[in-house]
Amino acid sequence: MSANVEKMSAECDQIKPKKGRKAASKASEEKSASPPSARVEGEAEKENIGVSVQENRGGKKKATLKNVSNILAASVSMEEELHAMTMKLQKLNLEKERMGKLLEERDAQLKEKEAELELKDKAQEKLNENLKRLRKLKEFKPAISLPLEQSLRNGELAKEKKKKKKADPNRQKKPSAPYILWVQDQWNQVKSENPNIAFKDMGAILGAKWKALSAEEKKPYEEKYEVEKEAYLQVVGQGKRENEALKLLHEEQKQKTALDLLEQYLQYKNDAAGDDKSKRKERDPLKPKYPVTAFFAFTNECRAALLAEKHNVLEISKILGKEWSGMSKEERAPYEQIAAEAKEHYIQEMELYKQKKAEEGSSICKEEEERRKLEREQALRLLRKKEKEETLKKTINVTLQRKKQEKQKNTDPNRPKKPLTSFFLFSKEIRKKLADERPRISNPDIISLISVKWKDLGVAEKQIWEDMAASAMVQYKKEMDEYKKKLEQTQDETTARPQQKKQQKERNTDPNRPKRPLSSFLLFSKETRKKLAEERLGNSKAEITGLISEKWKELGDAEKQIWEDQASSAMVQYKKDIKEYTEKLEHAQHNIQFSQEEMELGNSTPSTGTS
Repeated sequence: MSANVEKMSAECDQIKPKKGRKAASKASEEKSASPPSARVEGEAEKENIGVSVQENRGGKKKATLKNVSNILAASVSMEEELHAMTMKLQKLNLEKERMGKLLEERDAQLKEKEAELELKDKAQEKLNENLKRLRKLKEFKPAISLPLEQSLRNGELAKEKKKKKKADPNRQKKPSAPYILWVQDQWNQVKSENPNIAFKDMGAILGAKWKALSAEEKKPYEEKYEVEKEAYLQVVGQGKRENEALKLLHEEQKQKTALDLLEQYLQYKNDAAGDDKSKRKERDPLKPKYPVTAFFAFTNECRAALLAEKHNVLEISKILGKEWSGMSKEERAPYEQIAAEAKEHYIQEMELYKQKKAEEGSSICKEEEERRKLEREQALRLLRKKEKEETLKKTINVTLQRKKQEKQKNTDPNRPKKPLTSFFLFSKEIRKKLADERPRISNPDIISLISVKWKDLGVAEKQIWEDMAASAMVQYKKEMDEYKKKLEQTQDETTARPQQKKQQKERNTDPNRPKRPLSSFLLFSKETRKKLAEERLGNSKAEITGLISEKWKELGDAEKQIWEDQASSAMVQYKKDIKEYTEKLEHAQHNIQFSQEEMELGNSTPSTGTS
């Protein structure tokens, strides 16, 4: 503070002369402005004041310095306080602004929360409505047995089924290839010859040996593979057929169950209209009731006496609760014993109940198996029925197409067309007028208008159209008669030509000529057709030929070679027979020519009797 005071005093000393100069300048200005008499009076007063100041300056100098220092100190403290107050005010303004912003943000958040709460309330109302609706639906219990396929769709059941299928020892396995069958026979032998050989090298040795084998040595393994393959394909084909049949059956069952469910649900909706009360869950009547606790045994004993005293139900429960809480262990012991005996009895009854349920479950499983068998039979019948229907449809379509093609072939463009009737002539004429008058009218509307106009026509007007139709019919009959005459002439010519060709062919065909043998495929198809016809009675000829071609493709080279050998041997025999036949034919022709020449010679020579 002392340093500050000294600074302030020094500043005051510096400021004083400046103020004096200003005063002196002002006084000089006033002097110049005032008249001379006034200047003289002023100077005199100044001199008097100066003398008095000089006299008092010595005594009062110390007092003025103290006052100045006090004033300076007070002014400094006041400035500091003022500075502190301004700083506080600035801080308060900043805090006010910050609080205002915070309040605005808080108001915005509150508005958002209010909007969210309103949305949540609306969503909650919707959920409550849906919950009520679902509770009503939960009460709906359809009296219907859903198909088995729906229950099998659950993931766990499907997985269990797959595991059982894999673990089944009687499951039909895929046939091993001929090379694998040969390896199974040769493995031990090769291993005994090379005991320290690696697995990779073992495979290489066996592969090289297999390649070195001849076709005859490979043949037994290939035949074994083909036999196993046929058996496997039969089993797999039967399984696929059963699955397809079951799918068909389940689809039909689904449709039926869906319709039944819809009917039952509509009936339930009509019955439960206006009933909002939730029904109690049905309890199994055979299931034993839960045992009585010690407290309830005590209440059952004391309730009758309290009811006789005409106490309320709530009062009775309060009284009994207080009494039970105030009872000792010895007093509670008989009631606890009753509860323990009831629990033991309940456990025994529950065991009997569970045994009955297990027996019922096993009987249900047996019924389910029987139902599955019946389902399979029904499904196979349905599949056969469907296949028959499909074959019938195919045959009908084929016959219709044939008839259509024949009709198209038989249709003659030169044949006269049948003339229109009186109504059709009238409609043809009126249609054009109506189309011009009403361009946006539809075709059925035009037809209905034409029929109305035809009905409105009088007898004389209708007679005009009938006369036109009658004259057209007369002309048609004349043209038809001429056309029939021309057609008969052309038919006579066409029928004569094929008959001549047929007669010529019959003359040329020799019954003794050897027939050309069948090919390897035709021999195989002839053999397998009989078996397939016996196995699949419902299949058509086209389907059987398709199956034969598939089986022929599946045959191995060894099996095909058998049929090819048969065909080649038959061809060799045919060539021998045809050679003999041609030789005989040439010999016969030579004999005929020779006899004809002899006959000609005999006719040309003169008779001996006349000579």
